[in-house]
Amino acid sequence: MPSLSNEDYHVGIICALDSEMAAVEAMLDEEHNDMPLQDVQDHNAYSVGRMHGHNVVIACLPAGVDGLVAAATVASNMSRTFGQLRFGLLVGIGGGVPDLERGIDIRLGDIVVSQPTGTTGGVVQYDKGKNKAGGEWERKGTLNAPPKVLLTALQKLKARHLRRNSEVSSLIAEMLQRYPRMARNGYAFPGQDHDCLKHNTRDYAHGEAASNACDDCETVPRPVRETSDPHIHYGIIASGNQVIKNAAVRDYLRQDCGALCVEMEAAGLMNEFPCLVIRGVCDYADSHKNDTWHRYAAATAAAYAKELMSCVSVDQTLHERPVQEVLG
Repeated sequence: MPSLSNEDYHVGIICALDSEMAAVEAMLDEEHNDMPLQDVQDHNAYSVGRMHGHNVVIACLPAGVDGLVAAATVASNMSRTFGQLRFGLLVGIGGGVPDLERGIDIRLGDIVVSQPTGTTGGVVQYDKGKNKAGGEWERKGTLNAPPKVLLTALQKLKARHLRRNSEVSSLIAEMLQRYPRMARNGYAFPGQDHDCLKHNTRDYAHGEAASNACDDCETVPRPVRETSDPHIHYGIIASGNQVIKNAAVRDYLRQDCGALCVEMEAAGLMNEFPCLVIRGVCDYADSHKNDTWHRYAAATAAAYAKELMSCVSVDQTLHERPVQEVLG
């Protein structure tokens, strides 16, 4: 195919890790070898290709760098170099926040998608606010919701899933067939036997949850799932600049803002880069974190992103205003 210009790319995908970027690249229907010219002040490294008819550009945060500011910088550079981007996706891994009392049985490998709920736009920055008298924490600020074209696609895909299974598992199977090396590198399903949720049984105050609470090691009994297909959960993603490795803090965020997932980049994007956040659950944000599920979780998020893009037509995308115009 002929070389494309920067203006021919209309969808931006941002990942925090190389393992996440590899999963998204593996979902492309077609890779473009000719890289468009890059702004001289743009230090991002890009991959480009096509996904369900959309010309897509993929960028990753610099090695060893994470957090809200880094994500915002990558997004700013991307929208400057690719001036006709209409919207973005933030795709990668996050910590799951199960709520078994309310029947929200989030498992490793499941997918959490940011969806506006109540007065929030789908992402909450949990560490932005102020301490009040008595140790009470008051969150400050609101973040934008994803663009309507993506929320419409979300609704279409949810309706489709009421009639038939998600394509996530089949897309991952196709990926592993095309790239056998990825199976050897941890992108295959690790198995339910390696999914163990440790229940935190302690009572805690907010100040304690933020510092001294520890994880109880009692295993939570959960029914065996009939299939290995990941479940998809829609709701609040809590985002901040700290890695959460504490079950009490995780549970506090569930109670405080209804979080289903915790991560470190989304809050840096929502007001600067119109996007939807898609997270594969790689751990339970407690002291038992490990890397066993990281790459498979990255694959489930990437596969969901591809399935979602099948619900957005190229014409719909082109009718959206460019990100640079939306942000002024």
